[in-house]
Amino acid sequence: MFDCVTLGGPVGVRYEGRVYKCPGNNRGPQSACLRRLKHTHTQTSGREKMHLPLLFSVLVISTVQAFQYTELAQYVDSHEEDYVEALRDWVAIESDSSNVLKRPDLHRMMEMTAQKLRLMGGAVELVDIGEQELPNGQTLALPKVVTAQFGNDSDKHTVCVYGHVDVQPAKLEDGWATDPYNLTDIRGNLYGRGASDNKAPVLAWIHAVEAYQALNMELPVNVKFVIEGMEETGSNGLDAMILAQRDTFFSDVDYIIISDCGWLSRRPALTYGTRGNCYFFAEVEGPKQDLHSGVYGGAVIEPMTDLIGILDTLISPSGTILIPGIREAVAPLSDEEWKMYQDIQFDMDNYKNKIGVDQLMYSNKVDLLAHVWRYPTVTIHGIEGAFSDSGTKTVIPAKVTAKFSIRQVPNMEPAMVKKQVTDYLHSVFAKRKSPNKLKVTMVIGAKPWLVDTQHPLYEAGKAAVKRVFDMDPDLIREGGTIPIARTFQDVTGKSIIMMPIGGFDDGLHSQNEKMSRYNYIEGTKLFIAYLNEVSQIKKTSV
Repeated sequence: MFDCVTLGGPVGVRYEGRVYKCPGNNRGPQSACLRRLKHTHTQTSGREKMHLPLLFSVLVISTVQAFQYTELAQYVDSHEEDYVEALRDWVAIESDSSNVLKRPDLHRMMEMTAQKLRLMGGAVELVDIGEQELPNGQTLALPKVVTAQFGNDSDKHTVCVYGHVDVQPAKLEDGWATDPYNLTDIRGNLYGRGASDNKAPVLAWIHAVEAYQALNMELPVNVKFVIEGMEETGSNGLDAMILAQRDTFFSDVDYIIISDCGWLSRRPALTYGTRGNCYFFAEVEGPKQDLHSGVYGGAVIEPMTDLIGILDTLISPSGTILIPGIREAVAPLSDEEWKMYQDIQFDMDNYKNKIGVDQLMYSNKVDLLAHVWRYPTVTIHGIEGAFSDSGTKTVIPAKVTAKFSIRQVPNMEPAMVKKQVTDYLHSVFAKRKSPNKLKVTMVIGAKPWLVDTQHPLYEAGKAAVKRVFDMDPDLIREGGTIPIARTFQDVTGKSIIMMPIGGFDDGLHSQNEKMSRYNYIEGTKLFIAYLNEVSQIKKTSV
């Protein structure tokens, strides 16, 4: 008798062959449907009248849901400049978590975040996570973690959005084209430190909730926030806070959403895995002090020579890790995974141009993506104690410390990697028969994170991307490490999705970091749509 039709925008109602367009105003489609139903009610038989309430309820539910997104998206578009100004205010705060002199700015950033959520009516707390011990023995208060809650309907799903508002260091003299703390709009790109990592994504989530509120629309799910200020330096204190609140704040959370990552290309993406990170110091110590290379060169066995010698045994020129047991622990590449990589939108030439190299380690897309995402690698980062200033210095360093890391993947365990690396380097060093001393220490042991892309959270993500961008997302993994994902998974046992809105060329941690207006605004719409899609997940799904 009744059915809903699309009229290139708002939803309409077809009745007895005629289409009635739903008005695009705050009255919504329900008023139009109701008027028509009242009119036809007097002209129907008794049997038909019995079915009108049921038909009407089905009709109103379907049309209201369809209309809500259109109205919400229009609201977002009409408030684009407000959102840009909010980002400008946040970028202006130099919330560099690595610089203790900037700690007052970081505290101010957390308070600003909390205040924005308070003004929206959220139940907000600033959680004290203790102090940070500095190398000189002094202590410094860590920035408080902001938690917030919107809605507590037990009949709804509850999602928890994680984000951070601290940033990497940035100075104009580092090579920035603009002031890194003055958001600058150049051809639709918003340049500023923290614009993409992670202030714009955090604001986009806040604005998504705010849009529902502004239009007096009920949130389809309960929404919680956990926003920290120490992510860029290892999330000091956050693990303990999550553990402490596992049975309180996180007890009713169904799903956790992280938007601290980026797309691989111009196609939207959902991230389902990250590599871990085992970070090592290898220290070689010899003479009691630095020596003159002219006076003592040729007489002593130099620590730097020993160190370079053992570092050269970690990885081959072709990228093969030479440490026994590492490659053997890696989960094999399945045919299904190979097919997923093959279907991902990725341009090798653009990738080379972006990073400024003429040749890559691998010549085809699947091999390259696999070795960036799901195979381990060794990277040598630097040597402490070596002369590195400009000019010349004829010195034999008495002690040098190499810093290198292994990005680990399933099924590698940090404890086993530590043993394999330590045993291997000591065996290689022993063959040199050097009188110098070797000390190997693992200072970071972050585990990899991987989930099933068939989980309802990812099905909801695919549907939201399809609705907003009219295309299917790439399903990707991250070569980097986001330790908080594994912490959430291990401590809370909750299901997690990574839903990025940052662009592939945003320059995270680099000069001229940016977030495009397009990604910022459409990303806000994506989050709005995703909340609705998550509400459709059956309560029995886990």
